Amino acid sequence: MPARPIFAFVSLILIAGACVLIFLVLLAGAVNSNPVNTIYFLQADTSGISGAPAQSRWTLWNVCSVGANGADVCPKVSAAYPFDPQSNFGTTKGVPAAFQGTNTFYYLTRFMFAFVLISLFFAVCSLFLGLFALCSRIGSFLSSATCAVALFFQTIVAALMTAAYVIGRNDFIANGQTATLGEYAFAFIWAAMACLFLATVLFCVAGVTSKKDKTSSTGRTGGRFSRRKTTKERGSFLDTESQRQVNKEYT
Repeated sequence: MPARPIFAFVSLILIAGACVLIFLVLLAGAVNSNPVNTIYFLQADTSGISGAPAQSRWTLWNVCSVGANGADVCPKVSAAYPFDPQSNFGTTKGVPAAFQGTNTFYYLTRFMFAFVLISLFFAVCSLFLGLFALCSRIGSFLSSATCAVALFFQTIVAALMTAAYVIGRNDFIANGQTATLGEYAFAFIWAAMACLFLATVLFCVAGVTSKKDKTSSTGRTGGRFSRRKTTKERGSFLDTESQRQVNKEYT
């Protein structure tokens, strides 16, 4: 059995998994139901901030409070919602000084939202192109190229997320406020990046393996043809020699 369909099929499973993981993170904060209502990037003690809930969780769409069951309770959604406590709560009272007078966190998380959408778009494109990789070498390389673009933007997402929320957590803790990272959101973003990386590599392997299989098959066919040709030529030579000897006897 050719190896290409196997590598392509495994790549499709990896890309499908990456798409699901990105979707879950994207839906967190926009949908108040399981399983996405426990996905967030950062949870911090904001009881000392005027107008803020006792515990706040940041998602891509809003800042949510924590319900009695430990799930997110999120207000209306806003696309590309920034992680910027002073603008999120409309005050600087109780906000750690590290967040004041800077737009770093604002821009890191705003750009992150855009790159999540771009990464998801190319991952979905690669998923559909991957169907052609099951039966075509060109499809394997096209899928690999598209998946590589998704991987590029997903890597940026992971870097921006880690920079913004890890530094933000440390700033809250340094101010005497408890803060923890959202393990699901971080795990899903990094796992999606790993899946896209493996899928990109396996699509390339599928394309290269297909070429090797084709070359090997051609070589075997050529060998059989050559042997037949050599045998035929040898027979013709023997027939010619026999005819010459018969002619000599008659002469």
